[in-house]
Amino acid sequence: MNNTEKIRAKLGEAGLDAIILFSDENTRYASAFHFSDGAVVITRVKSWLLTDSRYIEAAGNEACCDEIICFGGDKPLSEWVKTALEGCEKIGAEEDCLAYGQWQYWEQVVGKKLLPAQNIMDSLRTQKEMWEVECIIAAQRIAESALDYVMGIIRPGMKEREIAAELTYRMMLLGGEGNSFDPITVTGPKTSMPHGVPGDEIVKAGDFVTMDFGCIKNGYCSDMTRTVAIGHATDEMKKVYYTVYEAQNAGIAIARPRVTGREIHMAAANVIADAGYGQYFGHGFGHGIGLQVHEAPRAAPANPNPMPEGAVISAEPGIYIPGKFGVRIEDLLYLNGSGNLNLTKAPKELIIL
Repeated sequence: MNNTEKIRAKLGEAGLDAIILFSDENTRYASAFHFSDGAVVITRVKSWLLTDSRYIEAAGNEACCDEIICFGGDKPLSEWVKTALEGCEKIGAEEDCLAYGQWQYWEQVVGKKLLPAQNIMDSLRTQKEMWEVECIIAAQRIAESALDYVMGIIRPGMKEREIAAELTYRMMLLGGEGNSFDPITVTGPKTSMPHGVPGDEIVKAGDFVTMDFGCIKNGYCSDMTRTVAIGHATDEMKKVYYTVYEAQNAGIAIARPRVTGREIHMAAANVIADAGYGQYFGHGFGHGIGLQVHEAPRAAPANPNPMPEGAVISAEPGIYIPGKFGVRIEDLLYLNGSGNLNLTKAPKELIIL
């Protein structure tokens, strides 16, 4: 069963006649083709990919929809959407992706109230097929190879932005299709900022360097974080590092389908709190990853729901002491059967360069 057929089956369960998809990730998931400024319409009997002349030839070779239409000229996208939805009464759309004005516009186009249907796409994309996991693994291996190279050239005097540039270049050179997100490469006191922006700060002996980065392969994202020390590390730095290390291991140990996101998070958070650093861990243990670097499900305090079979999530606890330093370690976990498979192969013991 391809993804279009999966969505069609969900329409019946949700009591919908059709769904309109506009977001890059959902249209790619539905059609097996990456394009922009168009739509995918799926009814209970047919699927349509609506694109323009920039993509029409490639879509004809790659997309899996029943009909591929080039809009423009005498018949714009809106008219083709209206045509595809003829006879449909209950029409779903992506309430999390469409701005309010766009939602109203498309209601006017189809002449009916749109119904929220984001949950259909979220639930399907959360449960990864093995081929999707393999795409994530391919992206992860590219990122790890880039990290291996960059750790060989990091030295005192190097700028944060140079590290970010080297990671980006290496991932592209190794086959990445782009960054999953802008790399976070920070050093010294800036490592206490979970989403610090790389600048002209200089790497110095005795500092931590945190590198959080990933790339895209076949449309799917990777995400990893490693924190290394330069020259030497103090006893306090080592204590914090291995507290995060043990916290991550604790979360990984219970991460599996049917365990709640909150329970996974708390397994790690309790280790950090017991070590006296509870106030310095302010984000969730992890997030889903796939066509987007942040997607459902979340391993976080606000998620009381069981984790689904087939999800891929990050495992990334951290301790961030303002004005001093921070540590984060991040792997990717595939939740399957009664446990998980760690998709990340990069070493996690404290590395001193």
